[in-house]
Amino acid sequence: MRGAVAVASAVAVLAVGTVAGCTTEPDRDPPDPGPGRQPAGEARRPGTGVPSGDVTVIPGKAAAELAIGTSRALYRDSPIVVLAGADDLTGQAAAAPVAVGLGVPLLLTPEGQAAPPAPDELAGELARLAPAAVLTFGTGAAGWALVAAGGVAVVPAPAEPVALADLTGVPAGPARKVTGDQLAAAVAGLARDRPARLTVPRPDPDPVTTATGGPARGIGPAPSGVPARGSTVAGTLPAVAPPEPLLSLTVLAAGTAEPVAAVATARAAGARVLVTAVTDPRADPDLIAALADQPPAHTLALGDRFGPVERLRSRQAVAATGVQLPGGGQLVFPGRRFVALYGHPGDPVLGVLGEQPVAAAVDRARRVAADYRPLVDQPVVPAFELITTVASAGAGPQGDYSRRTPVDRLRPWVAAAGDAGMYVVLDLQPGRTDFLTQAKEYEELLREPHVGLALDPEWRLAPGQRHLEQIGSVDAAEVNQVVDWLADLTAEHRLPQKLLVLHQFTVHMITDRNRLDTGRDELAMLIHVDGFGTPGQKLNTWNTLHRNAPPGVWWGWKNFYDEDQPTFSPARTVDIDPTPRFVSYQ
Repeated sequence: MRGAVAVASAVAVLAVGTVAGCTTEPDRDPPDPGPGRQPAGEARRPGTGVPSGDVTVIPGKAAAELAIGTSRALYRDSPIVVLAGADDLTGQAAAAPVAVGLGVPLLLTPEGQAAPPAPDELAGELARLAPAAVLTFGTGAAGWALVAAGGVAVVPAPAEPVALADLTGVPAGPARKVTGDQLAAAVAGLARDRPARLTVPRPDPDPVTTATGGPARGIGPAPSGVPARGSTVAGTLPAVAPPEPLLSLTVLAAGTAEPVAAVATARAAGARVLVTAVTDPRADPDLIAALADQPPAHTLALGDRFGPVERLRSRQAVAATGVQLPGGGQLVFPGRRFVALYGHPGDPVLGVLGEQPVAAAVDRARRVAADYRPLVDQPVVPAFELITTVASAGAGPQGDYSRRTPVDRLRPWVAAAGDAGMYVVLDLQPGRTDFLTQAKEYEELLREPHVGLALDPEWRLAPGQRHLEQIGSVDAAEVNQVVDWLADLTAEHRLPQKLLVLHQFTVHMITDRNRLDTGRDELAMLIHVDGFGTPGQKLNTWNTLHRNAPPGVWWGWKNFYDEDQPTFSPARTVDIDPTPRFVSYQ
């Protein structure tokens, strides 16, 4: 089997509790001070707030710059700042629960003097936050703070959990060992009142380390561009009370090591953090469910991978509807494959779909699709491709050689397919009219989330042409008119991505094909190779149409029960390279 693609769509929806769709925290007094803390009466809350816009994307990719960007977005000031090394995931694992429990930012020293962000950015962020003390995890972070923290007291974190709890006032929660890839999700799930103690195995046991820090590094000279200001080592921390939780804020983060510190800062501020393996919220069924359950008033996305802002805003608006495609998620591909019956309701001459009534057609489509499930590693979704406007030998009342099927006749088929978890494609054979004119006539059905559209240029006639006297064709400009209209309709109604199928079996059926607009985020465009014949003829057509294909298109294949010599088996169909995403039977 070739062409199988596995899609990771995992999400950690890990919040403490929910009230009116947002994360909340139990009411509690500031934590009792440990031996190293000042009296609780002197405790000061950090100043926090949500970004001004409804959607904000923190720029960058590197761990240190994401940490600074998140701190800037959520904190105005903080009595304490927690500091660990960007190259010290073990130290970050130890530091994150403390930062969350204290309710203060976790920042990272750069991996090297040339690594982003520049050292003066970190020093600048410390100066903006104006902490009274920096709590450091690892000798590298302590060394950086002593020479570059601008005179702020540096408090090295003790290795012993009990001593660390005494110093910080953060109760030592249950211990949990995680891998580096699991750390962001684990931090997202930390409770602010009793965060678990997280540990990550060290990648290299050889360097001298502290129990909570990274490889030992000498203090050395001040980082480039940052003057040494003589910070001193202290043994106590100022008293701090966690800020009121940011109940209206949802944070999106990747399930990788880079956003760990940024996730800790977001949880410290009381935001709900959703960790996902995808960059598009519409691709993750669990993330869709979480956003629909608690639609965010404000969203903060950690990293360039989620941007730009306008695109994320529109994608999240769709995800927050909670409406998913058959097979899950809101993106058509690559998360599923379709196997469809093609034809016209009640008309067996036009395809196998019309050989039985709707209930029997649903059962038949399910049986045909079931033959593909053992062969591929994505969900296989049964489908109907309904010939909606039928090429006609006569001009008809509108003079365009195309017979319309009333919406009322199609609606039971669309509804039955939706109830059965199937997809529907409305196929247009427009004759002498244009595709956009006919598509608009079926807008009512296309507003359904499980309904897509197919354009069949074989039956698109120029003035003076007749069906079966020549093969029809369409110019890319006419197709692009449909693209714009259908994409705008999908966006307006916040629908899941729609499938737009273009039938083709000769190169001349779509002229200027390289000008097709395949970039609309609301659509998945698929070229459906639907010629019949011997295996050699069909594969030759397949290979020919792949040459100079526009970027960003998917591929479909049609099997004919009577005309093919012989009909491809499911195993032979999925063995086509690349494996077709949409297979129809006529």
